[in-house]
Amino acid sequence: MCQHQPTCPLAEATDREAARVIACFREQGWSLLCNGVIVFEDTGELLPDGSSIAPHRGPARHALVA
Repeated sequence: MCQHQPTCPLAEATDREAARVIACFREQGWSLLCNGVIVFEDTGELLPDGSSIAPHRGPARHALVA
């Protein structure tokens, strides 16, 4: 599927988000990667087999008040 050199990670790989973006729809909040994964701005993912991965961003950073 991927024609990039080096090839992008497969959709099943743990580093699947490192694949190149081939279509970006910022106004809708999602991008399509060359491995077939759709990533959403909230860090959720939709895999090519139809399974989903819940958002997994870290906790929000809070400014320290002195």
